[in-house]
Amino acid sequence: MSDRPTATTPDPTHLPLLRGAVAQLAPVLPLLQELGQRFADRGHQLALVGGPVRDAFLGRTSPDLDFTTDASPDAILSAVVGWADSHWDIGRDFGTIGLRKTSGAGQHHIEITTYRADTYDRTSRKPEVMFGDTLQGDLVRRDFTVNAMAIRLPSLEFVDVHGGLADLAARRLMTPAPPEESFADDPLRMMRAARFASQLGFDVAAEVRAAMTERAATLTIVSAERIRDEFTKLILSRSPRPGLTLLVDTGLAGQFLPELPALRLEVDEHHRHKDVYEHSLTVLEQAIDLEGPPGGPEDRVPGPDLVLRLASLLHDIGKPATRRFEPGGGVSFHHHELVGARMAARRLKAMRYDKDTVKAVARLVELHLRFHGYGEGQWTDSAVRRYVTDAGPLLQRLHRLTRSDSTTRNVRKAERLSRAYDDLEARIDRLAEQEQLDSVRPELNGNEIAQTLGIEPGPVLGEAYKFLLSVRLDDGPIGKDAAREKLLAWWADRSET
Repeated sequence: MSDRPTATTPDPTHLPLLRGAVAQLAPVLPLLQELGQRFADRGHQLALVGGPVRDAFLGRTSPDLDFTTDASPDAILSAVVGWADSHWDIGRDFGTIGLRKTSGAGQHHIEITTYRADTYDRTSRKPEVMFGDTLQGDLVRRDFTVNAMAIRLPSLEFVDVHGGLADLAARRLMTPAPPEESFADDPLRMMRAARFASQLGFDVAAEVRAAMTERAATLTIVSAERIRDEFTKLILSRSPRPGLTLLVDTGLAGQFLPELPALRLEVDEHHRHKDVYEHSLTVLEQAIDLEGPPGGPEDRVPGPDLVLRLASLLHDIGKPATRRFEPGGGVSFHHHELVGARMAARRLKAMRYDKDTVKAVARLVELHLRFHGYGEGQWTDSAVRRYVTDAGPLLQRLHRLTRSDSTTRNVRKAERLSRAYDDLEARIDRLAEQEQLDSVRPELNGNEIAQTLGIEPGPVLGEAYKFLLSVRLDDGPIGKDAAREKLLAWWADRSET
């Protein structure tokens, strides 16, 4: 038995990639061969396939191990029971058995799926599940050639019948079947093409791009939830721009996020040399650069941060609806942040994002212009308190969004804006240290307000609470006695009117 994979049709130029893949898989080779031998002893084929193989050639460790086999789900279970630490059959109807196994290389999440030869209802994207009988037949139904490579086990024979290794070496996305057929079977593969363009940094083959453009409208048969999931993976990648650009250029974005391509037609009033679309992509990239390391403290906004990235991409989507041409050739977008916040909330709801994400993104879009003007006129402490209170738990994300929103090529202007925001953050820190700005409350609580005014809980108590909150924001801490005096004065004025 060989101790390394061999190419079905060796190409000398790909030998470094093959050697690199062997080194990458070395820690799990004993597990792979052990599992492969269990299937071989029972007269079945087994192959490592898909992402784990692709990632090995890219020098990356895949967290999951995916296998394909000619064994039925029952036969898969027979082979793994007693070997796996645990197993489950929730995907049994689709031929998939999941299991968990610990080896010297750590704990592995494993899925083993019977060869598939599905046919698709091309009006609903729902496949009629059919099991196949050959590895080659299973590989041709996969999304891209770089995901259609396999390693037979336990022999470690490398199988690449669709030129996936050549495409991987060229950093190119191509489909095993003609792209028109592949996308007709499953339109979601077009979204995956955009996602892989961002995640892997691959170019999309011209014929794949053409098929995406031709079939963009068929994305409407895919559920909003599945589109959302693919879009989320794309925007959380290290470099979302290539995938986003591909979605816009092919017309796919127009099917589920039409506000994004709509920005291409607009001229940004501050940056005449580039449109709002390009500005928005740049803001997204700059926001990503300001994220903290994964798993870091909350005040560093550890990345990848979905809320910050969505807000950065969508912060100007209100501009097309608010554009006005002014006398003298100027362009204005008055209140685009308010219009954009409503638009962002509607779109994200339609994409089935959760309520907390929708609310947070819309709030950031609404607040993203609040800083403008700070450097030209001195804000009072009251204004700074309101800025912090309005942002609430989103303050650190708002800091990064506001800084990222400066894409001017004017170096002096960019430096001036940066200094102004440095000053604002310093003032926020000083006031926070003095006044606990992250938990600003009226100096009298609800019970104290009710006792002072002799009223019961209800709308009037809510009005009084809001009045004292405004006093706290305007004047800072003044003490309970002074707050009580102001409350009684407000109550007297209210009673007279």
